Formats: sequence, C-alpha cells, structure tokens
Amino acid sequence: MHKLLRLNWFGGALAWVWLLVVMLPIYWVVITSFKTRATYFITNTFAPPADPTFENYLTVIESGFIRYFLNSVIVTAGAVIPAVAVSFMASYAIVRGAGNRWLRSINTLFLLGLAIPLQAVVIPIYLIIIRIQMYDTLAAIIMPSIAFAIPLSVLVLANFIRDVPRELFESMRVDGASEWGTLWRLALPLTRPALVTVVIYNALSIWNGFILPLVLTQSPDQRTMPLALWTYEGEYGINVPAIAASVTLTTVPIVIAYAVGRRQLLSGLTAGFSK
Repeated sequence: MHKLLRLNWFGGALAWVWLLVVMLPIYWVVITSFKTRATYFITNTFAPPADPTFENYLTVIESGFIRYFLNSVIVTAGAVIPAVAVSFMASYAIVRGAGNRWLRSINTLFLLGLAIPLQAVVIPIYLIIIRIQMYDTLAAIIMPSIAFAIPLSVLVLANFIRDVPRELFESMRVDGASEWGTLWRLALPLTRPALVTVVIYNALSIWNGFILPLVLTQSPDQRTMPLALWTYEGEYGINVPAIAASVTLTTVPIVIAYAVGRRQLLSGLTAGFSK
C-alpha cells in the first residue's frame, strides 16, 4: 500500500510536468496575440501584456478570416455527415450479416483502408480530381475526406453494434420491425456514444487537414483555416503577434469541440480499439 502511494505521487508529478510542457506554448501564443508589434520585441517573452490590444485579431479578421472559417465549416460538415451516415449503415450491415462472405470481404476492405496513409495516394487523388474537373473547389477536399473517414468510423461503430445484445434485435423482429426499423429505432439510439465519438474525431481530423487543401485548391477563395494559417505565416512573417492571433482564432473551435466531447471521444476510441 505504501509503495503504491509513492507510485501515485511519482505519476502525479509527471502529470504536472507534462501539463506544464503542454500549457506553456499555449500561454505564450495567447499572451503574444494581445501584444503590439512594437512591445513584443522589448518586453519579456513570457510576461503578460501591460496594455492588451485586439489590434492583431482585427488585422487577421480583416484579412479574410471569416471566409476561411466558413470554408472549413463547409468542408468539415460536408465530409463528416455523409461519412458517419455511410459508416453507420455499413457497420450495421456488417454486424447483422456476419455470415455473408461478401459483407466480410467489404469489412476487410474497410480495415485495409486504415493502413493507407494519405501521403501515399495524394498524387492519384490529385489526378482524379483534375480528370473530373473539380480542382480548386471545396468538393475536391470533401470527397477524399469522406473516403479517409469511413474506415475508422466503421471499425468503431461495428464494435459498438456488436455489443448490443442479440436478444434485442430478435425482439424487434418478433414485433414485426424491418431491418430499416431496427437500424433507426434500436441500433441508432444504443450507439449514440459511438456516433458522437466518430463525429468529433473526424471533425477534428478534417478541420486540421492541410495536405488535401494544399494540393487540391489554389485560389484564396477556397482556402481552409490550416491553409490560411500557413498563408498568414508568410504574409505576417515579421509580425509575430498577428501570427499568434491567427493561431489562437484557428484553435478556438477545436478546443471547444474537444472540451465538449472529450469524455465520449476517449471512451468511444477505447471501446473501439479494445476488441
């Protein structure tokens, strides 16, 4: 018992050190975003601003931030909603039709998708998008994002649906429910935590996506937030407070989404990978 108590103290100390390592850069970015360009170079780097200003945020917003933000919202919603809907129905079919060899083959294809990195197929995706004349559109980012979101979503959702007692499905069939009725009236409510997990995880991944917007778009009107942040870095190369303001604005939606759904995200991923 005494030894266990000492291990807890050791783990707690490491947790505080890790928290400091994580929070220090965030603290620096936030306080820097409220400094003027002139005071940044003459004050202590980690000292809070004596005279906070929102000038940097106004500069970033006037540079098209709202348009880039809306582009990211469209891409994220346009990819997550169909990806989760298709994954949910596919997971139900795979679990309920476990004896069908075609469904087993489809499930294997989904799992193989987890082993394909985006960097390995970005050139073929670029050529396909050029061939179908969708280059430099938000749809060009949405379609590959859907494809890359489906494999992990199917893995997580299928594991949750397998945990639903078989007797519940049989009771629905005895009551005369069709497969569609069982899907929406039984499987959907019971797998809601898993659905929240895949929605949050895919939204975070797609919102932070950089390679696809960089390769598949060109005009400023089609930029998403990560690509705009990269542009700000070049535009405000010597204006560090403006870059810090753009980083803060870009990060806020992600922090809010993670804070709201962090428990279900972690529990869902743990359950999904525990099989």
